[in-house]
Amino acid sequence: LRGKWVMEVLMGTPPPPPPPGVPTLEETDEATEGRLLTTRERMEQHRANPTCNSCHRFIDPIGLALDGYDVTGRVRIRENGMPLDTQGELYDGTPVTSPVELNAALMSRPIPLVRTFTQNLMAYALGRRVEYYDQPTVRAIVRAAEGNDYRISSFVLGIVESDAFQMQRAGATAVDAAGAH
Repeated sequence: LRGKWVMEVLMGTPPPPPPPGVPTLEETDEATEGRLLTTRERMEQHRANPTCNSCHRFIDPIGLALDGYDVTGRVRIRENGMPLDTQGELYDGTPVTSPVELNAALMSRPIPLVRTFTQNLMAYALGRRVEYYDQPTVRAIVRAAEGNDYRISSFVLGIVESDAFQMQRAGATAVDAAGAH
């Protein structure tokens, strides 16, 4: 789930839904040799299926790099009594074993990350989805932010100065509603 979340929310590249009839990771939680499977072992079972492997080879290394934390964010070194194995390799061959290494790998090519951040921030500011016709504005904001070391203020300024933001139609105000009678 963590790898899928990073791909979807941070990178803006959600993986496709699983094909019908494929068990979820939760459904592969059965015991083997008297012990529960670790997350890595369940992921390896998924990757053994060629249909699943086509997506999981991208998703799993990201999730495993974050596996040193439990669902509440506490550090953990074991899962089901077994030592954690967070080693993985991204699609381009970059090894990742921790959130620090994952961050470095993602930020080595920041454009997808900052483009998705810009789209999400712009959608929030506009109160609507970012559409295809907004993409030139998104790209311009990202380019300007790059020149300012990707400071948050660069993104905010780029959005509020954009035509999309400045030309958006304001909703009816209380004064307009009162004057309409």
